Amino acid sequence: MRGLVIKSTGSWYQVQDELGNQYDCRIKGKFRTKGIKTTNPIAVGDWVNFELEADQNTGIITELEPRRNYIIRKSVNLSKQTQIIGANLDQAILVVTLASPPTSLGFIDRFLVTAEAYSIPAILVFNKLDLFSDEGLEILADYRGIYEKLGYPCYQVSAAEGTNIDDVIALLKDKVTLVSGHSGVGKSTLINSIVPKASLRTGNISDSSDKGKHTTTFAEMIQLPFGGKLIDTPGIRELGIVDIEKQELSHFFPEMRAFLNKCRFNNCIHINEPGCVVLDAVEAGHIESSRYESYISMYNNDDNRS
Repeated sequence: MRGLVIKSTGSWYQVQDELGNQYDCRIKGKFRTKGIKTTNPIAVGDWVNFELEADQNTGIITELEPRRNYIIRKSVNLSKQTQIIGANLDQAILVVTLASPPTSLGFIDRFLVTAEAYSIPAILVFNKLDLFSDEGLEILADYRGIYEKLGYPCYQVSAAEGTNIDDVIALLKDKVTLVSGHSGVGKSTLINSIVPKASLRTGNISDSSDKGKHTTTFAEMIQLPFGGKLIDTPGIRELGIVDIEKQELSHFFPEMRAFLNKCRFNNCIHINEPGCVVLDAVEAGHIESSRYESYISMYNNDDNRS
């Protein structure tokens, strides 16, 4: 039988067959040895083949179909292992907040680079508009200026008050969309405002750390009543770059791509080489300094949990 993985809870996966029936499935014993190095060999959004177990309403996943794309990250606790947070995507949304909790520009850039590496269109949704001061609105305008200039669509919403939610609904229609972000940015509130029947748990921000508390503990695909599917993911504290060679990193910064092959040296890494047009572009303001700082951070594998 062929099915779509719609929920992952660790050792069990919920699989929906092509008729809409749902089954709890496990992985075949030898499945993990087939060169899959991620902590989760199967991810929400994967298409799989499975067999029902005799006299039970459970199944065994026997085969993973080739993925069209996926979003991958380094695991927080096991630095050498990686985790796929969603597969076979039409687009990915990063929910961003400027405070309570703050989303750093570095975190945004890591998400965008990961999406670029797997050819997944990325969208930024700035939430909690109802909490913005005049100064906050100016910072929001600056952020939007950075990313819209690069071709990344930016939206500003208040999930709590329903502001501009229709814009997000229009984005989601008839597409498979991954929704990600730090814990506490309001992903669950946003999804509940789009699909009230989802009834996702929401949590408060920790006063002591200004960090969000995890309310989504596993990835789950939600069928949208107006067409399309949404993959809700647990909040991410850090987002390590995976499977991107250092010499290829600049290819996933759209503003750098325009200058590639114009440096004096073919193997220029755009850090301190003479005749580097990327460095010249940063100096001239054609490349945002925050973006270049993110490039350096990723190149050096610096910690990014701020």
